[in-house]
Amino acid sequence: MILEPDRIFIDIRTCELTLAEMMGEIERLQQEYPEYEIFMDGDAYAIVGRIRT
Repeated sequence: MILEPDRIFIDIRTCELTLAEMMGEIERLQQEYPEYEIFMDGDAYAIVGRIRT
């Protein structure tokens, strides 16, 4: 089985969103991409999505 790499949705280093806006974007991404687990990846310093298995 080939695993799909994590998908970067928001690069936290370069975005200018406030914390409240970021939380809203995470909620929107969760609704728009229900097949992905959306979370903050501390190593990538980004909001990423990982396909649910």
